[in-house]
Amino acid sequence: MCGIVGAVAGRNVTPILMEGLRRLEYRGYDSAGISVLEKDYVHRIRKEGKLENLASALSEEVSGHIGIAHTRWATHGKPSEINAQPHNSSDRISIVHNGIIENFEDLKSKLIDKGFIFDSETDSEVIAHLIMSYLNEGASSLLDAVKKMIDQLHGAFAIVAVDKADPESLVVVRSGCPVVIGHGIKENFIASDVSALLPVTRQFQFLEEGDIALVKREDVQIFNSSRNILERPVVESRLAVDSAQKGEFNHFMQKEIHEQGIAIQNTLSERIKNDQVVKGILGERAEELLRKVKAIHIIACGTSYHAGLVARNQIEELTGLPCMVDIASEYRYRKPAIQEGTLMIVISQSGETADTLAALRISKEYGYLSSLAICNVAESSLVRESSLVLLTKAGPEIGVASTKAFTTQLVALQLITILLGRYNGLTRSEEKSLVRGLMEMPELVDKTLTLEDQIQILAEDFFDKQHALFLGRGSLNPIAMEGALKLKEISYIHAEAYAAGELKHGPLALVDDDMPVISMAPNNELLEKLKSNLQEVKVRGGQLYIFADKLSKIKKEDGLSIIRMPTHAEPFQEPILYTIPLQLLSYYAAILKGTDVDQPRNLAKSVTVE
Repeated sequence: MCGIVGAVAGRNVTPILMEGLRRLEYRGYDSAGISVLEKDYVHRIRKEGKLENLASALSEEVSGHIGIAHTRWATHGKPSEINAQPHNSSDRISIVHNGIIENFEDLKSKLIDKGFIFDSETDSEVIAHLIMSYLNEGASSLLDAVKKMIDQLHGAFAIVAVDKADPESLVVVRSGCPVVIGHGIKENFIASDVSALLPVTRQFQFLEEGDIALVKREDVQIFNSSRNILERPVVESRLAVDSAQKGEFNHFMQKEIHEQGIAIQNTLSERIKNDQVVKGILGERAEELLRKVKAIHIIACGTSYHAGLVARNQIEELTGLPCMVDIASEYRYRKPAIQEGTLMIVISQSGETADTLAALRISKEYGYLSSLAICNVAESSLVRESSLVLLTKAGPEIGVASTKAFTTQLVALQLITILLGRYNGLTRSEEKSLVRGLMEMPELVDKTLTLEDQIQILAEDFFDKQHALFLGRGSLNPIAMEGALKLKEISYIHAEAYAAGELKHGPLALVDDDMPVISMAPNNELLEKLKSNLQEVKVRGGQLYIFADKLSKIKKEDGLSIIRMPTHAEPFQEPILYTIPLQLLSYYAAILKGTDVDQPRNLAKSVTVE
């Protein structure tokens, strides 16, 4: 969730560290700081709030050849300058840390007994003092002290440490939180995300669980969890250096909403041929494995969880295979009963979501047939640790509220559903129809985006609202959940979603003329049922906003606003197409509310802590 950058070079690293932090702003943060070693002095500056506050506090004199920097998303201790990182110990050690140290209170108590003074409320500060305590007790080097220190930590963490007594070395640790090493020419770098380092290198090593690395200008040594030296492959990133630019759009979220057509096209590229899904898109051994699948278990969080719920309906309808969907943070603390022949599908935009990764790792004890990751980041932990992989090709998604990552996940899940269907009764003509429906999606998405001006006007009705209710049926019930999530994420309007048929079982009590109710009305077999549900709202004075299929016969009347979809959607196209107007509604409601659209308060893009 937080952002880490480190550098050791023959040049001033301060601009490198600051540019790296700027490129990590999308992850979400509440404070930022930097430590640069200048001769025998640790020059540390920290500021609450946006990165520009830190930049304004830096003077030209803050320069050095080695340093670390951090953007913090508060867990332990409120957002403040004193809780911001880096944290120091004895004016010698400086550290940055992502993750959570679960036993920090016990460690802190022991360190206080040894005479260490704590300045912050954070769990991270114990790391700096622990390293210093081992140096005081005779550790031969920063690396030696870090190796001793991590044995005391419980939790998830990525740590980078510097020592003014060794101004040529960075020591980095990975345990549960991602961290990469970037290789330059006689200079090396560290970051929590590849994108932070693209201006200075395209060559990366990805640390694995338990790795410790000693990083110097001309050398990198990596030790595994057994403390043995080993080599991790150096790979070249394909991400574009300028991928994090807004271009003509006002916000990244708006840009990414408009990129969905091309993102879907890219996700389908080279995976469709002759009206069929290409064999081998999951790897050579996948076809034999797919024949053995008897059940599906989908694990995900947040928006990705909603994608899984959509897929459940489609998988069961097309294949007849039972499909279970779990929230990863709940799954990891229960004992699921796993049917023989169950394929686990894990979904994550970043591939570093802590709960989803933990679920994948735990699942290896439960006897699944195999694991399959759907992810947008090829270099991520989830991809590296799953047996099978289907990458979405959404490109970098900067806005915290996921848009194009979600719709490309839906596309990827449909491709998998078709592959499973081949061995479970799906006919050639049915596959052809589904594939043609997928191939139409980029054009249909672009047509749906023509609703933007109407939705911008519609959003004015939400300016003074504090609550909203979203309704859906069938595969659009998870889309209602996604719409509610988007509205609350970026406009801070409290929003909930219900299956429309559940209205009479409680939610109707909330309906009045100050509660906007948003629903989707595709022209399918559930339309008449949905009309009855909407009447329940209308007769109680609720204000209805309905996104209706162009072929549906719902008419505009008092208390009922109709936004007619510009295209007719087939059932398997509906979840993607009806997502688009809900994204636009949340975006323009947030604009009117004056919130930070791309970096909403209290949220982070990549949730790397439990």
